[in-house]
Amino acid sequence: MSARTDTAARLFELIGARKFEEAKALLTPDFVQEWPQSGERIRGPDNAMAVNENYPGLPTFALRRIVEGGDLVVAETTLSYGGTIVNGVHVFEFQGDRVARETDYFSEPFHAPDWRARWVERME
Repeated sequence: MSARTDTAARLFELIGARKFEEAKALLTPDFVQEWPQSGERIRGPDNAMAVNENYPGLPTFALRRIVEGGDLVVAETTLSYGGTIVNGVHVFEFQGDRVARETDYFSEPFHAPDWRARWVERME
């Protein structure tokens, strides 16, 4: 992994370990996080970490895949909210070695319809 992919992975690790002050150090002072599905924007590392610190039932993260191109790192995660599984895609935009912007998308799994079974394979 590169330094940027390491930073994105470390951010998940620190938040999961509830080490919010250490996680803040990976963000730029003007960091912005967006959740388009709920229409929310979080400005600044202090607010971003306060949301995580006060999140009722903070999920556990499993990093599925992480890719990098230029100033972007994209991570795919599986989040567990006490047994409820949600898939996440996280787009990190970097300034230097710190995250300046993060956009997160979340989706609950859904049942694949039987009609397309002959053309697809099941992912486990």
